[in-house]
Amino acid sequence: MSNDAAAVLVDVRTRPEWGFVGGPDLSAIGKDVVRLEWQSWPDMSRNPGFARALLEQVEGLPSRFLFLCRSGGRSMQAARAAADAMASEGRAVPCINVAEGFEGDLDASGHRGGLNGWKARGLEWHQS
Repeated sequence: MSNDAAAVLVDVRTRPEWGFVGGPDLSAIGKDVVRLEWQSWPDMSRNPGFARALLEQVEGLPSRFLFLCRSGGRSMQAARAAADAMASEGRAVPCINVAEGFEGDLDASGHRGGLNGWKARGLEWHQS
């Protein structure tokens, strides 16, 4: 992100996750995170307007979108949907999944946040 001024990080987790778990902080590199739910709490229904809302929140077309969720599953789905939606409009923007997500995989004790992922890798984040 720091080497690509036109890249955009999209956090697709839910509002409760953003509020209670925290999220990436890109302020040190002068960027904001786009927060857009792929699925909504509590029923985890998919956001049918996701791709359109994403394009409305971003000025122009970025060099790439990086999608982030808790552990990489939802963000992969969101990345694929966004890529398909843009391709259907003749726009080619790489949509990349952040595979380990914000909290990463479960450790041997069944906890997230210490094994891998954004937080465990020591990347900047904040909690409200």
